[in-house]
Amino acid sequence: MIIGLTGRIAAGKGLVAECLMENYGFGYETVSMEVRREVKSRGYNEEEIKRSLLQDIGNEIRQREGSGAWMNRILKRVDLSKNITIDGIRNPGEISVLRMQDNFYLFSVDALKIKRYNRIISRGKQSDPKTWEEFLEMDRRDYREDDPLGQQVGKCMEQADYPLINNSTVEEFNYKIRKLFSNLIDKN
Repeated sequence: MIIGLTGRIAAGKGLVAECLMENYGFGYETVSMEVRREVKSRGYNEEEIKRSLLQDIGNEIRQREGSGAWMNRILKRVDLSKNITIDGIRNPGEISVLRMQDNFYLFSVDALKIKRYNRIISRGKQSDPKTWEEFLEMDRRDYREDDPLGQQVGKCMEQADYPLINNSTVEEFNYKIRKLFSNLIDKN
């Protein structure tokens, strides 16, 4: 089974992936890790890697190789005979590639803007925005829908088989994930 994860930054996609790994033995890949491999192959060091650089190079590869480029790269590397979660889907072309696979389901995750901002500040990732203004700009860029080969999280979320809202505690959200996954297993 392949579970794809899309949604706004810091909404809780990582919590979904963690729950699936810990409770159901899923593997884990992210589009971001794949983009970072590309960025590092170009000679950038960790201090230089900001979210905007990852977005720029992500968009550049989609321009050159097509909207499903990142998913094609990931699917070449992973063992599709095992359950896997693929996090960070940001373009509908990536979903199209995954829809060609058997047993694929797309989950979207969202949360209130202020909750997502506070999570970003708490986690302190090097590539994350540091101020409310930077957060708003990054959120707009990630969600925008004007470039068919760019970041289109909103359009991806519209295609979700299972939308999740994460405005609660970690425990309550984990319960919601396990319940949803149990229902999904029962349907198969």
